[in-house]
Amino acid sequence: MENKEQQKGQINIELTEEIAQGTYSNLAIITHSTSEFVLDFVRIMPGTPKAQVKSRIVLTPEHAKRLMFALQDNIKKYEGQHGPIKVNNNGPAIPPMGFTPKAEA
Repeated sequence: MENKEQQKGQINIELTEEIAQGTYSNLAIITHSTSEFVLDFVRIMPGTPKAQVKSRIVLTPEHAKRLMFALQDNIKKYEGQHGPIKVNNNGPAIPPMGFTPKAEA
């Protein structure tokens, strides 16, 4: 039987200790097809010729758009509390020329 405190339509989401620690990423590579968006989160370390994908998330186009709206909303709230997020316009917003992601199993 359903708990009386749990409202109809509410989802109980579990966060394991391992996942709660998070994974650091300083580059996201986004690709898409007609049916999905693939977000690869990469950690690039200075002076290292190789970088690994640390996490891959696959989304439907509709969910990708909902994620975009959620990020926009959260950035607006963050900047309302802490001021504008400064973006370094001197450096490239994408990986340097010659950087080609290679998928390796």
